[in-house]
Order: sequence, then C-alpha cells, then structure tokens
Amino acid sequence: MSYHQARILIAGGLGFIGSRLANRLSRAGAQVTVVDNLWQDKNSFMESVSRMEARIDLHLVDVRNHPAMTDFIKSHDILFNLAGAAGHMHSIRNPRQDLAGNVSSALSLLENCRRHNPGITIVYASTRQIYGKPRYLPVNEEHPIDPLDIHSIHKATADFYHRRYHEIHHLDCRVLRLTNTYGPGMAVKDDRHGFIGAWIGSLLESSPIRIFGNGAQRRDFNHVDDCVEALLLAGQTPSARGRIYNLGGQEQIALKELAEMMILLIDGASYQLIPYPPKRQPIETGDYFGDFSRATRELHWSPAIGLRDGLFDTLHYYQNRPNRLTA
Repeated sequence: MSYHQARILIAGGLGFIGSRLANRLSRAGAQVTVVDNLWQDKNSFMESVSRMEARIDLHLVDVRNHPAMTDFIKSHDILFNLAGAAGHMHSIRNPRQDLAGNVSSALSLLENCRRHNPGITIVYASTRQIYGKPRYLPVNEEHPIDPLDIHSIHKATADFYHRRYHEIHHLDCRVLRLTNTYGPGMAVKDDRHGFIGAWIGSLLESSPIRIFGNGAQRRDFNHVDDCVEALLLAGQTPSARGRIYNLGGQEQIALKELAEMMILLIDGASYQLIPYPPKRQPIETGDYFGDFSRATRELHWSPAIGLRDGLFDTLHYYQNRPNRLTA
C-alpha cells in the first residue's frame, strides 16, 4: 500500500481520527491537504494543530462553502470525508446544527466532486450507530438500518448519499461503518467521541467511572490506529469502489468488565452503576459487535491492537499531557 506523492484531501482533518490519518499519510510521503472549520470545539484548535506534521497544508474552511472548496476538490486524487458534527446528546439539543454538520456537509462535498472532479476517490467515515438496536449479532453490512437518535439519522442519510451518488452518478465512493473508536487525541472532557473518552476524563480527575444501566451490555472497540489503517486500505483497494465495510473489534466485552480493566491501570480508580438518564434510555442500543469479515476478506484488514494495550497507550498519552482535558 503506497500513498507516496498521492494528492490527498481530508475533510474534517483536525478531528480525532482525521488528524491521525493526516499525519500517517504525511509520513508516507503523500501530499496532504486538510480542511476543517473547527465549529464544534474552537478550544481544541491549538491542540489539533500541534499534532499536525509540518508538511501538511492546513486550511480553515467550511466544506459547505462550495466556491472555496472547488479548487481543493479539483486538485486531489482521494478525498477522505471525516467532516461532521459529533455527539448524540448534542444532536438532540441542537438538531439543525447536527443536520448542517453531517448531512449538508456531505451533500455539498459530493456535489462538488460530481461537478468538478468526478474521477476522485471518496472514502466516507460512517458509523455503526445507523443500525440501531441489533436484531442479530454480530451485525453485518446487510443488517437493517434503523437509527435511534437524531445524530444517527443524519449519519445514515449521509451514508445513503454516498452510496446513491456512486450508483446514480458513478462516483467512486467507499463507506466504512466505524465502531467505538478510542485512542490518543480523543475528547476526554465529555463523551463527544464516545463514552470511553468520558470515562478516561473521569479517571484522570480521580472521579468514578459512571456506567449507565447494569453494565452487562457488550460492545466492541477499535484503537484509532486500526481505524486509520482501515481507511488507508479502503482508499487504495480498487475493488472497494462502491462497497460498504463494517469495522469491529476482536474482543467483545461487557461495559462493567471494560471498566474493571481500565481501573486496574490507575491506582485508586473506581466505577459506579447508575440509572439511565431519561433522554439516554431511548437511544441505548444494548449489545453490539460487528461482523468485519468483509473488510478482512476484501481489504485484508483486521484490528491489530488489543484492547488492554490500546487503553494503556491512551491513558499514558493523557497522563503525560499538562493540558490533557482540553483535547
């Protein structure tokens, strides 16, 4: 897999996964351009920029700004679309902003590609949340789409847009449905990047991890580096054109067991079981773990970083950063 001298555009490239992807591509010798508007978390600007390789071309621009984006679209070979709003509770509080961040942004990028660079390869980062409550396990790509909350509805819509633009306009779109992704660089002052971030924030502040419900619900997880590897493989595999791929973890673990694993890594840490807040109960998916055999078969991808090692890596990262809770 070689990205040497490839012209890469990353929308949302200052985010948790996007910044990691940008640095990986830059080190591989790609010509990397990052566009991001940082509308969701202005305070993370310096933290995000500090993680960027010096050779990356960075532009603060909203991807919905069609004229501003046209030159970027025209001059690149591959677009990794990681632009979007994050956070399920945020989407409930501000659905219009989530609509703009996840649906309008995706549609604008696709239209720009259709009009100005129909030969570009587009890799879209979707989410397992679009499946809703699993009807069977593990969840494969044929599972019905039944999102439970506003954010998941919007992500499902953008997922559909990418697939339909492939079928109708013959754009080269590839869709990855990510599971719970964690690792260095994720938000830990809240659960915007998932509950593991909030749990890490609690541990670093010497507060108990709060687990909603009885903690028996089972989930799977990917370290951010495994997620980046899947994105890279999707962008470089010719047969991935028009395909959908679930990501997933080798380990499925109950949340209570996950909390027990995490508190062993920090002296004096603890957890507590609490009832679901009223607005969270209706959007709880219960057990979820994905069938990623298609990604293994077609992309030759499988997660390489074990959960315990990945959590140790993540906690070590934040324990050694003086501004760790601003990330």
